[in-house]
Amino acid sequence: MKRLTQALAALLVTAGLAGCTGQPQAARRVATPAAPSPAATAECRWSPVRPGNQVITKDVGTPPATVPSGTIATMTLTTNLGTIEIMMDAKIAPCAVASFAYLAGKQFFDGSPCHRLGTTESLSILQCGDPSGTGTGGPAYQYAEENLGPKAGYLRDTVAVSRWEDPGTSGSQFFINYADNPGIPANYSLIGIVTKGMDIVKQVAAAGVVPETSYHGDGPPKLALTLQHVTVAYV
Repeated sequence: MKRLTQALAALLVTAGLAGCTGQPQAARRVATPAAPSPAATAECRWSPVRPGNQVITKDVGTPPATVPSGTIATMTLTTNLGTIEIMMDAKIAPCAVASFAYLAGKQFFDGSPCHRLGTTESLSILQCGDPSGTGTGGPAYQYAEENLGPKAGYLRDTVAVSRWEDPGTSGSQFFINYADNPGIPANYSLIGIVTKGMDIVKQVAAAGVVPETSYHGDGPPKLALTLQHVTVAYV
């Protein structure tokens, strides 16, 4: 619980203390409750995949331009090894969270493998979200990065969105940091933290990569992890 609290606090600090109104704390405690306000929203731009960024495209349309913001969402990964839950913060990454919610609703991820495992001192990640299982696939759209990771690197248990070489090319792939990764540059949208099933990720990591496909400790995991079904629910 302490780790979860610290990691979520880090996400909010990175976003510039999201949710802080600037009103004195004492005044907030005694203020008369106001009438409920309309749900917060954000505007997102979904761009076509740039030539050369992606080899395999699974076209399921694009999410709405106006998406929920100022809330939390839970992404549940039902896998062949058990359930993994990821708490995502739409206050700091509304477009990324909305994209995952949209794709999950289209069964975009169902049946896809987690295709990449990094097992080096500088790269301890499990990467998923490509329905082709090749590492070169994704949806027919891309979007800009949000809440870039801290310069000190990505903390253990946190989740970020993968992108291609150029900025503004985030898609459906995401990586789970099963150890602190200070060597990963702050180029990727930090969207949340694993709250359940980290033992599954570590089990996959402990098994290592397929020997004949390993490239300096990076390759397909030897213990296969398949996303059987993915859902996203806003709180």
